[in-house]
Amino acid sequence: MLSVVFDDEFHALAQNRKRTNGNEGVEAGLDRIEKTIAKSLDEAKLTAKDLAGIGIGCPGPVDLEAGILCEAPNLGWEEVPLQEHLQSKFNCPVVVCNDVDAGVYGEYRFGAARGARCALGVFPGTGIGGGCVYEGRIIRGQRRSCMEIGHIPATALGPPSPEGRRGTLETLASRLAIAAAVAQAAYRGEAPHVVELAGTDLAKIRSGVIAKSIRAGDSIVEEIVRQAAEVIGRAVAAAVLMISPDTIVLGGGLVEAMPELFVTEVHDAVARNVLDSFAGSYRVTAAELGDDATAMGVAAWAQREIDA
Repeated sequence: MLSVVFDDEFHALAQNRKRTNGNEGVEAGLDRIEKTIAKSLDEAKLTAKDLAGIGIGCPGPVDLEAGILCEAPNLGWEEVPLQEHLQSKFNCPVVVCNDVDAGVYGEYRFGAARGARCALGVFPGTGIGGGCVYEGRIIRGQRRSCMEIGHIPATALGPPSPEGRRGTLETLASRLAIAAAVAQAAYRGEAPHVVELAGTDLAKIRSGVIAKSIRAGDSIVEEIVRQAAEVIGRAVAAAVLMISPDTIVLGGGLVEAMPELFVTEVHDAVARNVLDSFAGSYRVTAAELGDDATAMGVAAWAQREIDA
């Protein structure tokens, strides 16, 4: 988790990062969030009384009216009352939204999607998140966040997700899915540079290791990543056919480590899977802000919602 204190012009005054450790449970997670915010405030030489508000981005569907994280499958959390908890601790307005919604809004306001009318974001990482900003507003449902592109069914086959659903986009093309396939290739002796960098330990096969092994010549790893990007591209094509975004932003650690590969593969996969009349109506680009996208985006969205 990342906590950043911004001034009114979105200049960072202080920031702190901690591991989420979702397996420790909701109460421990809330405590870590609270302490991370408090530490950032302390380093910025501010107190809770100085806060105009808090924005928090969460990895899962959010009840936007109640400020509740409905579920975070990759953390094992459900029905987390973030807004209520943080308001009681810091006595200021709290705005809760999905983390990729926040990231896409950050790119829309400050980064790769500036000037877009309709910006679609897809961020492959531990899972695969999606978000969309249309004419300056995050697309949402009646009460809940949406654009959960990582959970759409991509095939009837494939490994199960943590919730037991087979063949979702996440199970086929997230960093964890890619790392699992790479670990198997390393175990078979087909990825010697992965073995050199990380062995066959799935936990050590992260985005940087994957990118380095490709540059070093592990062709099987490159093929695994290209296949995953193709699957992501097909899902993005479905979104293009439904909402016709003019800008498609790809973000997350995988894309940061291999931007050209992902942008090219996703662009080409989209082009192969949309109607000819959609050709030239969109551009595919890598995110520009890195980890700052979510922090800046959720701060800017919170400011908008609080001032509305």
